[in-house]
Amino acid sequence: MLLFLRFIFILFNLILLTANPNYAQAQNWWAASREPVGLAPDPALTPEAVVQVYGARAFSWRGYLGIHTWIAVKPTQAKSYTIYEVIGWLQRRKMPVLVIYENVPDRRWYGNMPEILMEKRGDGVDALIERIDQAARGYPYAKDYTIWPGPNSNTFTAWISRAVPELQLDLPPTAIGKDYLGYRLISQAPSGSGFQISFFGLIGVLVSKVEGVEFNLLGLSFGVGLDPPVIRLPLAGSKDMNLWPKPVIEE
Repeated sequence: MLLFLRFIFILFNLILLTANPNYAQAQNWWAASREPVGLAPDPALTPEAVVQVYGARAFSWRGYLGIHTWIAVKPTQAKSYTIYEVIGWLQRRKMPVLVIYENVPDRRWYGNMPEILMEKRGDGVDALIERIDQAARGYPYAKDYTIWPGPNSNTFTAWISRAVPELQLDLPPTAIGKDYLGYRLISQAPSGSGFQISFFGLIGVLVSKVEGVEFNLLGLSFGVGLDPPVIRLPLAGSKDMNLWPKPVIEE
């Protein structure tokens, strides 16, 4: 059954690729840009502690459906960032897919522009960093990777977010894999608030004050956020529901 669903998923991707070849046009991974884009505070000029969660469209055709996410931390007075990330191709080399290393955190993901999904700075953040590190080192899928329905990079980021709910991370519906719970059926929502029911990340529902209400079908998420009001869609992500411009009040 799972093999059949994977076949349907791949077929769906191929249809999307044919429909819009410009978006999914692949470049050679070794030539794709990994340059920083200036989103991360310069650690030499930023003494305070910083936590950032980044997301960027996945490489090649995968970016049509989803994003790749990673976590960057900088303790107080630290001169560099530590990155926590799951990289799937390491599995082919018989290496752990979870990597913890120091680098510039806001580099392009093989040509694709990253965005900041969550940021915390200042008081209390050092304690969050310690808990992030502890949760990362306890990640149960450090040697396992499956692009769909998980565990993948978004499964890891959701694992950290559940362990440290103070982050209040709202992973977008394009973070495919965030709903993968392994053999568990019930857990906290990825934000760490509310709850979710999920069958191997293939079908499920979540209710949370952070994410709102979301339904998952074959890894594709649909739903609405309540504060602020947004519609949550596969492919597109979260979109503002305030479609009408606010009236201009003349004084």
